[in-house]
Amino acid sequence: MERRELLKLIAVLTGGAVVGGEVFLSGCKTGVKTDAGFTAANISLLDEIGETIIPATHTPGAKAAQVGEFMKIMVTDCYTQAQQDAFMKGISAIDEACRKMHGKSFMDCPPEQRHSLLVSLEKEAKEFNKAVEEKDKPKREEFEKAGKSYDFVGSPRHYYTMMKQLTLLGFFTSKTGMTETLRHIAVPGKFDGAYPYTKGEKAWAE
Repeated sequence: MERRELLKLIAVLTGGAVVGGEVFLSGCKTGVKTDAGFTAANISLLDEIGETIIPATHTPGAKAAQVGEFMKIMVTDCYTQAQQDAFMKGISAIDEACRKMHGKSFMDCPPEQRHSLLVSLEKEAKEFNKAVEEKDKPKREEFEKAGKSYDFVGSPRHYYTMMKQLTLLGFFTSKTGMTETLRHIAVPGKFDGAYPYTKGEKAWAE
């Protein structure tokens, strides 16, 4: 799957453009001089959050693709300072939300409780992001009228939206996701519009 198409698909699945997506495509850094303050514990937590979003089945899950480390790189290299701050505060917020719902940290919860927490955060994020869109609308329209829509940087999205986007992006651009979940041929063959399809077959990676 081509990277730009993957970003579009993730945008549809998460209800908004992928945060830092254009920077990711260009391979450039935002210029923010910080490592965002990630710790080994943060990365382990993000791995487990990712694994709850994409759990291992007959193929490896998000943790096998090291999505926690991927998030660290993306947040450090592709996020603005405001986006980094929102993401890092979200790491603490997700544990606070978990303690409020289940009386313990995310890492101490079984898979069922982790899943129920993320379902609730998905709903919370939807309302939060909708409010952000309304708030940013006047400024975004100003940039569009001036022909500078690509220069517009909106307010940070909900932290869970960013975590989910990075989980999907990290997993499906990893070796694990590309070769074990999707089907992959290192050297593409000819196009065959009549190639037979068997129900249940994996999608192709490029």
